[in-house]
Amino acid sequence: MRRLATITIRSFLQGMLILSPIAITAYIIYTVFNSVDSLVPWVPRGLGFFIIISIVTIIGYLGTRFFFGKMLFEAFDYLLEHIPGIKYIYSSIKDVMDSFVGDKKRFNKPVWVCTNHNPEVWRIGFMTQKDLGQLGMDGKVAVYLPHSYAISGYVIIVEATNPKPVTTLTAGEAMKFAVSGGVTTSEEVKAHDKLFKQS
Repeated sequence: MRRLATITIRSFLQGMLILSPIAITAYIIYTVFNSVDSLVPWVPRGLGFFIIISIVTIIGYLGTRFFFGKMLFEAFDYLLEHIPGIKYIYSSIKDVMDSFVGDKKRFNKPVWVCTNHNPEVWRIGFMTQKDLGQLGMDGKVAVYLPHSYAISGYVIIVEATNPKPVTTLTAGEAMKFAVSGGVTTSEEVKAHDKLFKQS
């Protein structure tokens, strides 16, 4: 009886491990779809999502392919960046979005940073500023350290000689390594180990 109970509990936990990522992913996709779709409530369900995606795609195309479209969006951008109060909110959000997906991406230079020397502790992050001389901190760099299992993080200022470039992981793999708490595929773990053996 005890053996049956053990097998049942173990099977249940294994089922949870298998189904949880699928369920959470499906829930996130459904939530995003539902939120976007509800922006156009007067059309049949599902059509609103495709209308919004189409509008965003057309705006992106016009804003990058045609001179008039570019000029129009740049004028609107200039206006929002010069309205008191709104400019701080708008410019902050714009900078964050540009850092991830824009032409001025900042999270594309993964580095290892030594945050403690005794005992030696290394963290993975992204160099966002190579020169802080304009802030009166010559020889320093800014590194963003993402939190695990979260979309937050914090910025640290270290000596320019402290960070070591991550040469065996892409920016996406480095972000995955950091956000997942170091739980990555075996190939990425091997790449991480190989880097430190060579140093």
